[in-house]
Amino acid sequence: MKKPIWALLLCSLVSTAAHAQGRGNALPVRNTYAIEKSDKDADKILKAAHVVPTASQYQALGHEFIAFIHFGPNTFTRMEWGNGMEDPSIFDLKNLDTDQWCASMKAAGMKMVILTVKHHDGFVLWQSRYTGHGIMSTSFRDGKGDVLKDLSASCRKYGLKLGVYLSPADLYQIENPEGLYGNQSAYSKRTIPRDIPGRPFKNKTKFQFEVDDYNEYFLNQLFELLTEYGPIHEVWFDGAHPKTKGGQKYNYAAWRELIKKLAPEAVIFGKEDIRWCGNESGNTRSTEWNVIPYESDPAGLSNFPDLTKEDLGSRAQLLKSNFLHYQQAETNTSIREGWFYRDDTHQKVRNADDVFDIYERSAGGNSTFLLNIPPNREGKFSAEDVSVLQEVGKRIRDTYGTNLLKNAKGPKETLDEDPTTFTLLKENTGELIFTTPTPITVNCFVIQEAVRTNGERIESHALDIWSEGQWKEIAKATNVGYKRILRFPEVQSDRFRLRILESRYLPAISSIGAYYSPTRPPQLMFTRDINGMLTIKPLEHEFGWKPHGEDILKNLNMNYVIHYTLDGSTPTPQSPVYDQPFLMKPGTIKAIAVDKNKMIGAIADQTFGISKAEWKVIALSSEIEKRSGKMAIDADAKSYWQTQSTGQNQYIALDLGKAYQLSSFAYTPQRAHAKGMMAKGLIKVSNDGQNWTLAEQFEFGNLINDPTMRTYRFKQKIQARYIRIESTEIAGADQSLAIAELDFYE
Repeated sequence: MKKPIWALLLCSLVSTAAHAQGRGNALPVRNTYAIEKSDKDADKILKAAHVVPTASQYQALGHEFIAFIHFGPNTFTRMEWGNGMEDPSIFDLKNLDTDQWCASMKAAGMKMVILTVKHHDGFVLWQSRYTGHGIMSTSFRDGKGDVLKDLSASCRKYGLKLGVYLSPADLYQIENPEGLYGNQSAYSKRTIPRDIPGRPFKNKTKFQFEVDDYNEYFLNQLFELLTEYGPIHEVWFDGAHPKTKGGQKYNYAAWRELIKKLAPEAVIFGKEDIRWCGNESGNTRSTEWNVIPYESDPAGLSNFPDLTKEDLGSRAQLLKSNFLHYQQAETNTSIREGWFYRDDTHQKVRNADDVFDIYERSAGGNSTFLLNIPPNREGKFSAEDVSVLQEVGKRIRDTYGTNLLKNAKGPKETLDEDPTTFTLLKENTGELIFTTPTPITVNCFVIQEAVRTNGERIESHALDIWSEGQWKEIAKATNVGYKRILRFPEVQSDRFRLRILESRYLPAISSIGAYYSPTRPPQLMFTRDINGMLTIKPLEHEFGWKPHGEDILKNLNMNYVIHYTLDGSTPTPQSPVYDQPFLMKPGTIKAIAVDKNKMIGAIADQTFGISKAEWKVIALSSEIEKRSGKMAIDADAKSYWQTQSTGQNQYIALDLGKAYQLSSFAYTPQRAHAKGMMAKGLIKVSNDGQNWTLAEQFEFGNLINDPTMRTYRFKQKIQARYIRIESTEIAGADQSLAIAELDFYE
């Protein structure tokens, strides 16, 4: 009878020399492992411990912090998603400074940049042979401009790698009468690239694929991108589809074959190499496994659904699978509110505290941090964005530039800065001890496993320091993978102990580091209740690691004073001190925290609308149990009104208590689920609450992926006491409307 894998381990544990494939391995390492019917639970977990990234995946993990650039017609229309019917002349670019982009990204510590060479609107930013809908039909450099060409040259100059975002969705090819998307064309053998008179390729590689018109178009453009713009290290396929047509299918097998041939070092996002983290806000999982289960072999799949659940790779998930595959996560978000640039007045920019925090949670949480920086209409990054990037880069260098354990006594393979060496534990649990010549002060600890050669294995670990004659635990977390950054209140010691508490097989640890990140005053946030009383407090992160049940943010930021202004000026240590909630009238508040060392934190600012104390709901289309209409105006974004599922046309009417001159309104969607997002609607006003006049039409894009507050500014001020909001389109064709909060501004 064939012995199960776990029975064979009794022999393999005797000596590391007896391991099957490489030191510390009981099985050959693979990118994908099939689960056999005969496999026991222990066999499946052992296979998971031998799933490793490919060479290109591992290279991508090493990038850690990379840039996204959304640029195109939406930059000039100020929309998140175009409709494909924009006149190319809308892209009214006069100047382009990709050197400034790359210098800023380099200063931030980024390793690669991905450009949206074609977004959902179908407009292309390079000189494509296969369409006229793009930069060649604009006035930029008399139609001869090429954003990707400029960026490629700047990347070489500044030592950055280059990636391309090419949207499979193409609204121009859908809406254009001559468009190829969903045109019902027959599949036939096509040669890629298609020859275009007067535009020969230097690369003479040819492919033969059985495809339809749109897939040929897409492959031809991929060929251009991968052969004429230098080495491409990532190809980004967005899963979002604003609209489809004609049952169009994508021949991903052909796309993949072409990419792997022409760009062998490139990873493919949205497919088998790299997956979306599951949100666009910079949230991270506390446990991010990159070895995840699949029902079918990923090598044969064309469609890869978004994986948004909190638990993707635990033992419980792995035991239910047919295949185990290495597919790392990219944590993507934007430095600005939205993916495309709108303005420098109303569109807020994340501060350096926020970006640095996301960096530590993502790059230090077994994923890659992809930060979008959208250029403005002058072809440059705006000054505020550049300032944030420079500050983040400085913090990364100041914190992680020097390993404070470099002169420590401990396992030498973990301190030699060589990712190919590692210390192998003899059991699934164990400990590593590091002793420094003199005590050091630290508040960050970095651990890396040898994932390229030995896979992800550690499931639980803890960090101790020697203090007052005994070991004291200061941090505890779950998996490690490529990299885990532990953050904790600063401590001082000359002895550190890493304990491996649980593992899937023998842990192989390639790198250990101790670091000190200078503590800073906290980021601040504002809340205002229904009566207008405003509270200022430290920003509450949606993710935060909590040792011993304590709040790290509170531990790191004790002894600070909050100063604020209400007149639009920048707050200073001489500004009024906040010590208790106060009545906040409509307007803008700015605040800073100043610590005991007189260090000033990032400026927080927010504009508040009309107080809701006198507001009333006077009519609505419907409501469901426990989701009443008043929840749309209760000053609590965690509660929300939701209608019954009766159609996309829903409404709510409000009495504001008195007439106001209104300049804008804000809609906050609920975030409990992806239903009821108001994509389009009408604003009506009334003098009596009975007879309504249309005031404005509005539209919000990308709500399901980015359910954040959206503001619509009226073309001109409107006077009203009674307001009626009507939905005309719900995202995802849902049949009910949900509103967490409505706000109106004078």
